[in-house]
Amino acid sequence: MFLSKLQQENPRLVDAMVALHRSCKLLPDTYVVDLEQFRANARAILDSAQAKGIRLYFMLKQLGRNPRLAQELVKLGYAGAVVVDFREAQIMMRHNIPIGNVGHLVQIPDALVEQVVAYGPEVITVYSEAKVRRINEAAVKLGKVQKLLVRVTGENDHIYSGQTAGISLAELPDFLARIGSLPGIKVVGVTSFPCFLYSEQTGRIEPTPNLQTVLKAKGILHENGVEPEVINTPSATCVSTLELMEQFGGNCGEPGHGLTGTTPLHAHSSQPEKSCCAYLSEVSHNFDGLGYCYGGGFYRRGHVAHALVGTDASRMRSMAVIPPTAESIDYHFGLEKPCTVGETVIMAFRFQIFVTRSDVALLDNLATGEPVIAGIYDSQGDEK
Repeated sequence: MFLSKLQQENPRLVDAMVALHRSCKLLPDTYVVDLEQFRANARAILDSAQAKGIRLYFMLKQLGRNPRLAQELVKLGYAGAVVVDFREAQIMMRHNIPIGNVGHLVQIPDALVEQVVAYGPEVITVYSEAKVRRINEAAVKLGKVQKLLVRVTGENDHIYSGQTAGISLAELPDFLARIGSLPGIKVVGVTSFPCFLYSEQTGRIEPTPNLQTVLKAKGILHENGVEPEVINTPSATCVSTLELMEQFGGNCGEPGHGLTGTTPLHAHSSQPEKSCCAYLSEVSHNFDGLGYCYGGGFYRRGHVAHALVGTDASRMRSMAVIPPTAESIDYHFGLEKPCTVGETVIMAFRFQIFVTRSDVALLDNLATGEPVIAGIYDSQGDEK
């Protein structure tokens, strides 16, 4: 999906991956991140957001909840992390990373609520009254007032399977009334996901019905005595999306794939953010007229199509990839023709590293021609 972009925008990453694999310094089933380009991408998004008065929480589950990358983003000036679930919250807390938003896609389990509230996230997203009351109990015990975002839903919203949740617009006034007197919480805004998506038809990022739901919810909050401070409109957050966010009235985004130049928009057009992450493998064997390389990093929505195969970065061969079926364990990726066992394989596709068993290698100083491995981590952010 992103292989041609990688070759155009970041050939030095390809060179470094081949060299480090050939010298046995990197193993197959490793995602490799160019730290310098990652910083440049992050800075471009942050500069654009600050000029527009938009607050940014960074999302790193797709990069394996990586704490080193989180630290880099905090240094640049990002407000904190948006954690996709409670396990990611635990990792960020363990590494003293500020948490901007927690609870949006996955609510905090009761056993962890007090610990998370004590840690001090800027906002907790809620979509059930029971969880609000549990957060209130913890906040009162700790002598705090915890700010909340309400995840809202409308009739025509786009909701991914496995993410079904929210307070409906019709229910929202009564919900606000029922929790309005709780002393340990304060509703400060609304959110939904996804508010923006790439359109194959227009070739641009477009608003979804969820965005209109959020804007309607903003009005409902105001009508019910709640002045919304945070209008959180995530998905596909990058420089281009921030322009739409400003236009429609959002003031809080959550860059994830924008940080690596790997949103669908980046696959089809030139953007300020450049490709800085690719997947490294190695030819394992040949069978029945096909080559096979090591897997482990397959994501069902990855749209993997081609790979570079070879031992010399200047003479890599492009060939089609045959991914495993969605119901299968990705022990291997297929290649369209037999290859020499041990050859380097490089792919660039849509990734969600936290649901894989891959490693993540961070490379620094690629611009100098002397790449340095700044760290190797597992898919859950633990250094190896």
